[in-house]
Parts: sequence; C-alpha cells; structure tokens
Amino acid sequence: MRISDQAVHQLLALIQAGGFQAGQRLPSERSLAEQLGVSRTSLREAIQQLISQGVLSSRVGAGTFVQSPANHWPQRSVEPLAALILSDPQYRYDVLEARVALETSTTWHAALRATPEDKDKIRRCFDLMVEHQQGGDSERSAQADAQFHLAIAEASHNLVLVQVMRGLFDLVLSTVAQNRRLMFIHDSPHTVPRLTGQHEALMQAIVDGDPERARAVVGEHLDYVRATLIQTDEDTARRERAARLSSPPHAPTGP
Repeated sequence: MRISDQAVHQLLALIQAGGFQAGQRLPSERSLAEQLGVSRTSLREAIQQLISQGVLSSRVGAGTFVQSPANHWPQRSVEPLAALILSDPQYRYDVLEARVALETSTTWHAALRATPEDKDKIRRCFDLMVEHQQGGDSERSAQADAQFHLAIAEASHNLVLVQVMRGLFDLVLSTVAQNRRLMFIHDSPHTVPRLTGQHEALMQAIVDGDPERARAVVGEHLDYVRATLIQTDEDTARRERAARLSSPPHAPTGP
C-alpha cells in the first residue's frame, strides 16, 4: 500500500475517532501530519483522494472540512447491493461469504480486546434474541441476531472493521431475516436450538478471551447457515418440479 493510501485510512480513522461532523473544519495540515506521522505531501494526497470521493471539501483560505457524516460513508458504498438482494435472493450467498471474511476477523479481535462493558452488551443481545425466538417474534429475533454480531464487531475496537459492519448492518439484517425465515420454515425443528447453541458458544469464547475458538465457532456457524440454505433451495426446487409434473396438461385451444 502506498504511503498516501495509508494516510487515507489513518485520516479516516482519526476523523471517526474525533467525532467530526459534516461541516466541521479539520485541524491544520501541520497538526494532522504530526498526529498521523506522515509527511505533509502524503497528507495532501490523502486529502485530495477524500475530496474526490466526496468525504471532504476544501475552501480556499478557510481550510478543509468534513463533507458528510462519517457514519454515512460505508452505507453509501453498499447501497447498490441492497437492490441486488431484492432482485436476486441468490446474492445472499455473497453476503455470507463477505461475513465469513469480516467476522472471522472481528470475533478474533473481540476475544482479545472485549471490555467487561462489551461482554455485557453481547450478553444482552444474545438474551434478547433468545427471548424473541421463544416468543415467536421472527422480526425482532432477526434484528437481535444482527445486533449480536454488530456488538461483537464493536468489541474488536478496530474502527475500520466497526464502520464496515455498521455500514453493512441493514444489508446483514435483511439477509439474516430472510435466512431465518427460510431455515425455520423448511428445516427440522432442531434449527432454532442449534443456532442458539452456536451463538452461545461464540459469546462464551469471547467472554473467555479465546480468539481461536471464537474464530472457529463463527466459521462453523456461517458454514451451517450456508449449508442449510443450499439444502432449502434444493428442496424448494424439487417441490416446484414435482408440482409442475403433477399439473394436468392444458387443454388444446382453437378449432
């Protein structure tokens, strides 16, 4: 990675950590370069990249300003994906692949870095998910499921990973809800307790500070979800073929 590209990531993290809002002026170039440990030339290149992306703006004689709120940056990058999910449900498998790549990292770091407050939040999300499952509220249980995974990402204390997960949250939530709906309707009655056991094992690995176990459990969990969805898709396709074969042929029309 070029120094200027590294400076882009560092500058984004600094803006996010500092809570800069849209319209707020950034510190001087000299101050920013010192904080980031980069040359002013590299910093200027990074600022220009972010200006071209619409993240920052520059006003002659006034300085550099935040153009849009930091929490909107990752959301804008995934907005086109939401339309793809709606038009073709098979894209949920792409979301699962992305989650494997992302969450094997966030769970690892969460197991190493989670504070007592982080662990309490993860427990609350888990308890809420179980409560809604037992009450038969699929919508709220799906939301608690997504919040559970987001809480783990936040416990990683990696600003970049957290922002990506937050940006993906709505996308993950929609696919979690869809996945749960398909799995619970078509799979065996063991689905709910098995998913609950996987979430509980993941939570426990993070509480115990065991990164290897946490990474293995989330991988097993997402592999199980994927395998179950593939089986569900195959079962649905077989039923549809059987229904077409059993339908009586249309009577001929015309004289």
